[in-house]
This record gives sequence, structure tokens and C-alpha cells, in this order.
Amino acid sequence: MIFNDGGPAFPAEGGAESGLHAHPGMALRDWFAGQSLAAFALDMTDPGITFGDVASNAYKLADAMLKAREIHQ
Repeated sequence: MIFNDGGPAFPAEGGAESGLHAHPGMALRDWFAGQSLAAFALDMTDPGITFGDVASNAYKLADAMLKAREIHQ
């Protein structure tokens, strides 16, 4: 099964002439999840919400964003 992580969010080009090392950057899925954490962290005022719940919801939102992105490209 191939999992769509959205590709690199911030790839860095490199090469022998540039003196830089190429780096693929973080996955777009991770970037989307991280960006949603601020909103989900507001739920942490509820004692029934765990860090695992927040992380899971962040990735659910990231997956939904990637799916919407595929549809609209």
C-alpha cells in the first residue's frame, strides 16, 4: 500500500556546485498536522482529552487536507 504523505513541505536543493546538502524536508502531512495543533490544543482544557487524542485529530485533519488537495489539483 502506498501512503500519500503529500511529498516534501520544504525541500532544499543542493549539489556539488552549491556547497549545500540536498534535504527532502518534512512531509507535507507532518506540516499540516503541526499547523493544526494550536487549534486542537485548545481542547486540552477538557480533562477527558489526552495528548494522544490531540495528535490523532491533528493527523486526521492533515489526511483530510491532503485528500482535498488531490481533488482540487
